[in-house]
Amino acid sequence: MNILAELRQRFLEALDPLVDDPDRLLQMILPAQDPRFGDYQANCAMPLGKERGSSPREVAGEIIEGLQMEDLCEPVEIAGPGFINLRLRDDWLTDQVNQLIHDPRLGVESTEQATMVVIDYSSPNVAKPMHVGHIRSTVIGDTLARTLRFLGHQVIADNHLGDWGTQFGMIIYGYKHFVDAGQYEQDAVSELSRLYRLVNDLIEYHQAVADLPGREEEIREKEQRLLQQQQRAAEAAGDEEKKQAGQLRRLQAQLDDARGTLAQQQKIIAAVSGDQALAATAADHEGIRKAVLQETARLHEGDAENQQLWEQFLPSCRAEIEKIYKRLDIQFDVEYGESFYHSQLGQVVEDLLENGMAEVSEDAVCVFSDKYDTPMIIRKKDGAFLYATTDLATIQYRVATWQPDALLYVVDHRQGEHFEKLFDAARRWNCPDLEMRHISFGTVLGDDGRPFKTRSGEVVDLESLLDGAVARAREVVSESDESKPGGPELAEEERGHIANVVGHAAIKYADLAHNRTSDYVFSYDKMMALEGNTATYMQYSYARVQSIFRRGEVDVDGLRSSFASILLQHPAERHLALGLLQFSEALEQVLEDYRPNQLTIYLFDVAKRFSTFFQECPVLRADDEAVRQSRLLLCDLTARVIRQGLELLGIGVVDRM
Repeated sequence: MNILAELRQRFLEALDPLVDDPDRLLQMILPAQDPRFGDYQANCAMPLGKERGSSPREVAGEIIEGLQMEDLCEPVEIAGPGFINLRLRDDWLTDQVNQLIHDPRLGVESTEQATMVVIDYSSPNVAKPMHVGHIRSTVIGDTLARTLRFLGHQVIADNHLGDWGTQFGMIIYGYKHFVDAGQYEQDAVSELSRLYRLVNDLIEYHQAVADLPGREEEIREKEQRLLQQQQRAAEAAGDEEKKQAGQLRRLQAQLDDARGTLAQQQKIIAAVSGDQALAATAADHEGIRKAVLQETARLHEGDAENQQLWEQFLPSCRAEIEKIYKRLDIQFDVEYGESFYHSQLGQVVEDLLENGMAEVSEDAVCVFSDKYDTPMIIRKKDGAFLYATTDLATIQYRVATWQPDALLYVVDHRQGEHFEKLFDAARRWNCPDLEMRHISFGTVLGDDGRPFKTRSGEVVDLESLLDGAVARAREVVSESDESKPGGPELAEEERGHIANVVGHAAIKYADLAHNRTSDYVFSYDKMMALEGNTATYMQYSYARVQSIFRRGEVDVDGLRSSFASILLQHPAERHLALGLLQFSEALEQVLEDYRPNQLTIYLFDVAKRFSTFFQECPVLRADDEAVRQSRLLLCDLTARVIRQGLELLGIGVVDRM
């Protein structure tokens, strides 16, 4: 049962005679932050009193008069200026938590209004190894898919692979000019990755060389403007001084950014020019950027050689990515790449031209909208299609194939403007009523506050990241095992298994535990801490329950099928039971704004409640057998909730740590 939903329904009935739009007040009914004020609190009397010009306490009294809570709550109390405090009846709470014992869904009911949802997430460029930037899209999307399914919705998890763009033009060019045939025969993926990096480095080098004079001139101009502004700021006084100081800070920030960009360009140039062989290669391939675009165009036009190379490369690229997904326990329903939609792009452009949504502008085809200053280009003047064209074709296919109620795109925040324009165009084109949502997220940062990279400045590949997490987890597990009072308990093979589960879990949980819209700093030490809101702590809490069962030689299946019941005699027992009953509420919160961190907050709260219960309520040494059985059942329910919650996050558990 969703207790919060039940309370809000009863408040809705009480508020309906008092206000025209009671729904807006229901969000003010929430779990109490302090148990002293009850289990739940309703603050809706405060704004309603202000609107009516009445005392909030008087309004609270009117609300209570219409409330039917006798079967559910103790007598409702009004506190302070008009807060309504709700404490659940102990007998009702006991009955509800006992129902969980035999409920495989732990009180979570399937929705009565099932929807069809297509979730687009991960979407790596298959021409190169997955990197740290892919982790957030992958694990957030996977959690949302799992949660929606658990709540009874139909879900299509779609991995929209980058398998057709310029990246393959880069590999094809690299293969034709730089391939090490022996290395390719031995390890195709490694060699293709090397070719991609080499071609990319050469393109970046030539671009940096071309941009360098302009960048240096830009910095000189900004330095001059800064000097002038410093003089103005020094001469200003009063309010004008504050204004000039603000302008000075802005100019300084712009200059710092320009200098940072220059430094990066100089680094790119130095990396090539400082390597004699690489510099000679760069000199021989000065027009490499244009040549790569030509190779890409030939692939898209059906050139037999490039088509054959693409078909040759793709299986190896896909296999490398699948290795990462297997490690992360990520599965998709469909994996249609950009290539799947290529044949449809011309028709998309023609349809939009025909219905008047698109028009030719400076030889390019653009979709204009009064909402935006710049158009969305769907075909360049050279005839090439863009991501927007493919995305429109993708929407068209998904709508025709699955008739979804919602399309969710889990993509980083930098693509916000693209999706705004895309959704606007799609609604005007052929799906005006379809929910389309960009589930944006922030960046994984290093200690320096910049996007997380290696010491050499390269983006961290995801496989190395996972390897590092597993290695660090093995250290944590080994240290914990060797410090046990009775000596180590784990064989080396079991330590390896636990380290694998814990290491992967730490990476995923650390990402999911942050608000998706926030950046966060990557830290192995923080994500593997045995204290705080970490996967390691959650897994340890689960393992602690299993340890109790081992020490007590408890037959868990027999315990669940016995006639034993849960007794809530101690405040810590009651507090834990209430937390376990709020599992359904937590999942609803996840979907309110597609924020998986709401589930991690809930699980951490349950684990803390269990820790308090464990400290204050002896389990195996309980005074009598009925209490012992009751507390064992509470332990079991805690473990089941933690396990189910972690499963929805795509995280496994271990019985020992």
